[in-house]
Order: sequence, then structure tokens, then C-alpha cells
Amino acid sequence: MKTINIYNYLFYVLTLMCMLMLWGCEDFLETDEPSGQIKDVTIFENEASATAAITTLYAKLRDDVLITGTSQGLGAQMGMYTDELNFYASPGYTLEAFYQHQLLASNPSVLKIWNSSYNLIYLANAAIEGIENSDLLSASVKNQLIGEAMFVRGMIHFYLVNLFDAIPYITTTSYQDNKSVSRMSVNEVYVHIVEDLQAAKELLGENYLTNERTRANRYVVSALLARVYLYMEEWEKAELESSLLIDNTALFNISSSLTEEFLISNPSGILRLKTKMAGYSPNESSTFVFVSGPPSVMSLREDFVASMEEGDLRRTHWVGIVTNGTTTWYHSHKYKQNNPAQYSVVFRLSEQYLIRAEARARQNNLVGAQQDINIIRNRAGLQNTSASTSDELLEAILAERRYELFVEHGHRWFDLRRLSKAAEVLAPIKPNWDAKNINLPIPETELSMNPNLLPQNFGY
Repeated sequence: MKTINIYNYLFYVLTLMCMLMLWGCEDFLETDEPSGQIKDVTIFENEASATAAITTLYAKLRDDVLITGTSQGLGAQMGMYTDELNFYASPGYTLEAFYQHQLLASNPSVLKIWNSSYNLIYLANAAIEGIENSDLLSASVKNQLIGEAMFVRGMIHFYLVNLFDAIPYITTTSYQDNKSVSRMSVNEVYVHIVEDLQAAKELLGENYLTNERTRANRYVVSALLARVYLYMEEWEKAELESSLLIDNTALFNISSSLTEEFLISNPSGILRLKTKMAGYSPNESSTFVFVSGPPSVMSLREDFVASMEEGDLRRTHWVGIVTNGTTTWYHSHKYKQNNPAQYSVVFRLSEQYLIRAEARARQNNLVGAQQDINIIRNRAGLQNTSASTSDELLEAILAERRYELFVEHGHRWFDLRRLSKAAEVLAPIKPNWDAKNINLPIPETELSMNPNLLPQNFGY
């Protein structure tokens, strides 16, 4: 961590907390912590207020950044970008450019993805610096809070590198350093992500701080590390990290009922985002669910629903049906309206089984891969996979990921992208598909403010 002038540091901290207060005091209050009122610049020398600053990072993720369940989140945006969602809103609606593959470097939604992500990274960095410099917080509290902030920082960079390709990796609040950062190669970014996550894992304990699993512990970090290693093609490490969760049956279990998958009480949930207020449903319930047709914004693609195997209980329990006369539309029904027993799930055990299945297939452990994929298929009411070769299993795993993780935080897009299948799948159904669409454009305002971010991504 770079050293910064103490007066500049105090200014950054005060500015940070003022921004958070303007963003909404309710986001401190909702965490069952004190309200986070700023009385002086010792905000990180009090355990309650320092904790409130960390829990605000999760609130920003829920409401504003990347994995938010709103229409500004990756579930909706990249669902439109791929073969998951159809667009119904009026021309000019923010999601249309994603659906039509007409994103430009001037697109305000792309700018928001970039700015909101790096703003949250800034908040995480400010928290890390403030907690490290605190003399009054205990070592155990420091470890927990810094570990959580490093986890968030690593996770945000993970999403950014898979959206924009080469990006800056920011680990300081220093204005002088940040105003001239350059983009790192994808490999360099992944090195920093792994460093952050490994450090976070060392700092965090194994126990959850709440029964609702709304804050990171060591297993949450392992869940993200398993995904990171899968994307890095570090198969053995991906298998190891996913196995840490799968094998811990005291904490994690696959529910036999799909209707329970997204409940707060379900032991398959690894990390959840708490709703803004008690008694509210997750954001996804209002984003994806509609009760009359035609849909006002989006629906699941008919060909996606039709492609699900006969007897797949995910179609029964996770796909809603709306009819109007002879016309039928479908929507994601993973989250139900007016159901306060659900929180938005960030990581769940099903993904870990599919990560391990793929990692095993890549290592030619075909029996192990079959066993893992069958856990997911059998829970969905399907027979064991008929895939027997490595290539067949990899195709079967990709299909299971499609039906298990649909409209969850951009999984489908990231799978098509990392497996070089985007053109094969999307070109036949997306008239505007172009090779440049494999990456989002770097926002032009960012390039004009910092030429070190050049060159622009290919084709923009």
C-alpha cells in the first residue's frame, strides 16, 4: 500500500464518508449498525462506524454496482447482450443498446459500469487505508474488515477485466497515482486479483458473522477464487477451492427443492446481499418478474425456454409464464415478488459443483466430472448425463451452467466469452454481432481525461 500525506488522507476519508451519507443514511442503518454519523475524522477508529463503512460496500453492490439486481446490473444487461433475454421497452431505453449490440464509447450505461465500479474500489481502498492506520481497532476487527474490503476490491476487478479486457488495477486512494494509471494486461490483472483474494482469505475466519450469510468469510473468498482459477484455466486450483465448499457439509448443502434455492435459510447459499429494508423482496423480483403481457421491458427468450430438457424442474420452478390471449411470454421467477424470505444470492453451491465438474473434465477426471454434473441434473429432476468423453462433458457442463445460472450476474456472457463461443452462439440470432463486441468499449470520457488508458478496445 502506498503511503499518502496524512492531511490528504484525512481529506479523502472525510470526503468518502460525506459521499456515503449523501448516498443515503439508510444504507448504514440497514446493517443493524449505528448510523455512521460523522462527528470527526476518527471514523475508522470506532468498530461500529468502521464496520458500517464496510457493510456499505455490500449495499453499493446491491443497489448500484455490477451485481445489483436492478436493470443496471449484469444480470439484465448481459442477459440482453446474449441469448437469455428479449427486449420490449421503447426505443432508446438503456438496455436497447445491449440487446442490439450497439454500444458506443459514449454510451452512458458503459460509463456508469466503469465509474460506479471504480468508485466502489475507491471506497474499498479508503476503508483499507483507514483501518490499517487506526490505532484503536483490535487486530481481529482489523483483519475481518480489511479482508472484506480486499475481497470486494478483487471481485470488482474480476468483473471489470471480463467486461473490458485490460484495465487498471487500483489499490490506493492517492489522486496523484490514480489520475495517470495505465491499463494492465489481463494476466497482470489476474495476478493482482489472486493476491487480493489470497490475502483476504488469510485475514478472514471460517465462521459467518451472521446467519444470513451477508458478509464475506474465508469460504466466500474460496467461492470467488474457484471461479477466478477456472477463468485462468488453473484447473487443479479451481477444483481445490470448490472442493473446500462442497466437502464442508456442515455449512453447505444442495437443497433437494428448487423452490428453496434462493431462500435466506438455504444452506446452499454462500454469500447473499441483504435487502435494503426488512420485509422487502430482492431487486431481481421487480426487475425480471412481470404479471401481464406484453412485458414492459424484458422477457426470457422463447428459444431459451424451449431448449430446456423435458422434465427439467428449473423450467417449472424458475420460469414464470404470462399469457394474453394466444400469446405467451416467460420471465425469470427465481425471485418472487413480495417474498421477504429471499435475499439476492451472489454465490451458491450449484456453481461450485459446475466449476469442479469443468475443472475435473479438463484434467480428464471424467467420472468425477460426471458425478458433479449429475448432482445438478438430478436435483433438477433429470437423469444422469449421457456425456462420456471430455468434449461431451464440457458441452454438457456449459449447458447446465446456462440453465442453472441464467440471468445471474452475467454468467452466460462470461462463459461464451471465455470459451470463445460468443460468435458461434450470438451471430445467428443477433444481426449486429461484430467481433469487437467481445469487449465493452472504454468510456471515451475516461480516455480523454487519462490518455494512459489508450488504446481504445478494438473496433470502437
